[in-house]
Amino acid sequence: MWQQLSFRTQLFLPLGASLLAALILGGVLLQTFAGGQLVEENEPGRRSTRAIATALNNTLRASDNPRRTLDAFVQSLDTSSDIQFRSVEAGPARSPKDDPRTPHSVPQWFIDLITIPEMDAASPVTIDGERVGDVVFVPDLSAELFEKWIGFLALTGLIAGLMALTGTIAYVLAESALRPLQQLGEGLTRMRRGDYTKPIPVAGPPEIRQSCEVANALAGTLAQLSQDNRDLLHRLVSLQDDERRDLARELHDELGPLLFGIRAGAVALIEAAPAVGNLGNSAQEVLQSVEALQQANRRILDRLRPLYVEELGLATSVQTLLQYFRKQAPHIGLTDTIDPRLNGLDGPLARTVYRLIQEALTNVLRHAKASNAHVQTTITGETLVIEISDDGGGFPADNVFGRGLTGMHERVRALSGSLSLLRANERTYVRCRLPAAPTREAPV
Repeated sequence: MWQQLSFRTQLFLPLGASLLAALILGGVLLQTFAGGQLVEENEPGRRSTRAIATALNNTLRASDNPRRTLDAFVQSLDTSSDIQFRSVEAGPARSPKDDPRTPHSVPQWFIDLITIPEMDAASPVTIDGERVGDVVFVPDLSAELFEKWIGFLALTGLIAGLMALTGTIAYVLAESALRPLQQLGEGLTRMRRGDYTKPIPVAGPPEIRQSCEVANALAGTLAQLSQDNRDLLHRLVSLQDDERRDLARELHDELGPLLFGIRAGAVALIEAAPAVGNLGNSAQEVLQSVEALQQANRRILDRLRPLYVEELGLATSVQTLLQYFRKQAPHIGLTDTIDPRLNGLDGPLARTVYRLIQEALTNVLRHAKASNAHVQTTITGETLVIEISDDGGGFPADNVFGRGLTGMHERVRALSGSLSLLRANERTYVRCRLPAAPTREAPV
């Protein structure tokens, strides 16, 4: 649970708990020691009360008119004094807690928190051996309570101020550390996605700055390695294209004439079939086999080196490819949205686009068991987007890229593009994004 909280929460929760603990501790100390302090402060008044009562009793015993002397003593007392005379008829003395002189600015919960002890003192006054009243000490606690309330407010304000200052410093320090850490995390995320162009700002404490510098150095190394890898892939694709072109030339120049010669011989045998008996049927079978071999040879040559791309342009070649697919798979409803600006592309980019669509449609025909498919190519700005989708059963979860698409993935990476497969809304999508160089105007 604690680990799931943010860093700021983990930082400020202990600070808030410390403030609360300090306030509770202050209340406990106030309740523990304030009552005893009040007793000690008012002890001289209690002793004075006893001394006055003793002196009054002695005076009354020596007086000819004790009642008049007592009345004169009572009238001499100030009503605001802590020492008062309480006659027997007046009843019990008022508690210090209920003293109307308690300051109204001190809240009652604070007075209850202190737990004021009983501090009143009563010394009996007698006339002719009969108790007529008491000299009582009822202390005025208003000043002491107000003083302790002000002290409590000062202590609370000091703790709150210290906590606010500490919290502000902690917030500033946390911000100075969290922002560079957040930037470092964002930079590492970009690196994980393959973006090494934007450097990570070097800021924060020395430890974080060192981590940012190391991450930037790592990004530079990865960028160089990625560029080297793309160069190697581009060279590999170029070598593969050269090898395919040489192989196509060999098949066309060597195998083509041989198949043509066999076909010419089979035709001659068929024309001479009545003279040689049953050889006509065999010659017809040979002719059919040779024609099938010639068609297979043309398909292989087209896959090795699509001449349509170089002669007719990419958009026209793709349309020809789609027409050939419709003839091969009439049970699959194929629709397309082809950007005519594809004719402005050439070289490795055009060949890669053609082979990607060719390979994706081959997979749809062989493996998807689909009833409809759609091919879409768009050029937006400097980005070429290719999408081939179908409503088939999808691709196996443990074999996302087959051999054909793996080769296409290498071609796309060599051109700094991206290739992905996904399944959504019961359709399978092959999506490719390629950087499109400025295109020449497509022929109208």
